[in-house]
Amino acid sequence: MILEVAILDVRPGETGRFEEAFRQASPLIARQPGYHRHELRPCAESDHRYLLLAWWDSVEAHTEGFRRSAEYERWRELLHPFYDPFPTVEHYLPPVVSGP
Repeated sequence: MILEVAILDVRPGETGRFEEAFRQASPLIARQPGYHRHELRPCAESDHRYLLLAWWDSVEAHTEGFRRSAEYERWRELLHPFYDPFPTVEHYLPPVVSGP
């Protein structure tokens, strides 16, 4: 399983609207082949920063499946206007070490 990680910086004053847009966008990603689950976590230190975690079967399920889908176009319409700067997205392999 692959973990997609993105730090999302939302334009100041837009966090409430962003969270509502993310609620609307969540079903779009959830019905993708190769998708397992996702989380959006607010940052404790910066009230306009979020961490997006999404678990996929493979990098390709995200990059070639979801990102090339009609659902991604709607995802982009709903969420991309909120980002400043645009986030870097990275994919992580399964853990080498994990805690108890």
